[in-house]
Amino acid sequence: MMTIKKIYDLIGRGEEVAAGILIVAIMVVVFAAGFGRTIGYPIPWGMEMSTFLFAWAVFFSADAAWRKNRHVSVDVLVNKFPEKVRYYITLVNHFIIFGFLLLLVWYGIPLCYHTRFRTFQGIPGFSYMWATLSVPVGSALLLITAALKIRELIKNGKITVFETQDEDDISVDI
Repeated sequence: MMTIKKIYDLIGRGEEVAAGILIVAIMVVVFAAGFGRTIGYPIPWGMEMSTFLFAWAVFFSADAAWRKNRHVSVDVLVNKFPEKVRYYITLVNHFIIFGFLLLLVWYGIPLCYHTRFRTFQGIPGFSYMWATLSVPVGSALLLITAALKIRELIKNGKITVFETQDEDDISVDI
């Protein structure tokens, strides 16, 4: 039987693969729509489909990045504080993110319901609900990551700034 950790890692890997596929699909659709427009045969659903793909790619990518602590952060001011203060600032920040994600899930579900009959302008019959569904689903995935980050912070009492499997990943030439 798979442990919860293995399931979480499998979901995380699935998010990374899905995000990569979605980004490539966005590039293909936008390029094809632009090329089609240039030669006089525009693809009427190109921008709507790329919007739909982008909505999902954003949440999958955000969760994949946060799992590995790879989000961009500006910590010039926070780094001037002692370690204990930085710990509490990070903990409060994570709780604020957790609360915001709860709101996104809470209000994202009714949003999906209200947009179920709206269709994309260039794609008749394709409900806008599928794009708005990315908000509660993606936020729920981020909520799991946030809860685990908070648990890790409280359990270990230290801040993980950047995770990497290999020290060579961090090489920067200036």
